[in-house]
Amino acid sequence: MSPRLLLADPHAASDALTFAGRTRALGDGAVRLRASAGVLVMTSAPLAPRGLFDRTPTVLAMRMLQADPELECDLLVDASALDREDASSSALILPDSAVSAPWAGVSPPRGSWEAHGGLAASVLASRAQFGIAAVADAMPVDPGEDIVREVRAAIWGEPDDALGGLPLGAAFAAFALGFIGGEEAARVLINRPWTRVTLDRGHVVVRGPVRVGMTDVRSTGSR
Repeated sequence: MSPRLLLADPHAASDALTFAGRTRALGDGAVRLRASAGVLVMTSAPLAPRGLFDRTPTVLAMRMLQADPELECDLLVDASALDREDASSSALILPDSAVSAPWAGVSPPRGSWEAHGGLAASVLASRAQFGIAAVADAMPVDPGEDIVREVRAAIWGEPDDALGGLPLGAAFAAFALGFIGGEEAARVLINRPWTRVTLDRGHVVVRGPVRVGMTDVRSTGSR
């Protein structure tokens, strides 16, 4: 029998599969599952660098669901491999093997977040749509994977004044994962080097700013 994760009810299980389904088309398609004290935290990386000189920002998306109080786990799986037996089941069926991803080794803090203003959901949605259009306009015909990543990194990694200096990719993650709904105001919290944008349907967590390029030349040895 395949291993299972027992959630609080069928609604929570359905919610988990919805998040996993949206994750499949974003980033590397992996999802981290961490559970303790009756809460399952699902984390994916809609945007993350894949090399030393990759300018893509690290943008994580998090969804928290009620789970069995006895459930304890921390694993990374292919989002497309998550399933359940039927619509009435409260359990997620896990794949037989886990996957690996560099972004999963860098976890945002769990506490000591400080309030840092807010952002209207409508602003997040409009900036995400602007970025999606900008990516489409900048993409050449039949681009290779390297070109695609370069264009996406340049646009989604750009600090955006309307987002208070957060990269445009933060709005993209909230929009693409369905976190934006209604006229709510997202809360912005900081625990450097992390910034978290919290909406009713989920959280977007950004790591940075990240310095790129060569560092300043410094003299060494005695003068």
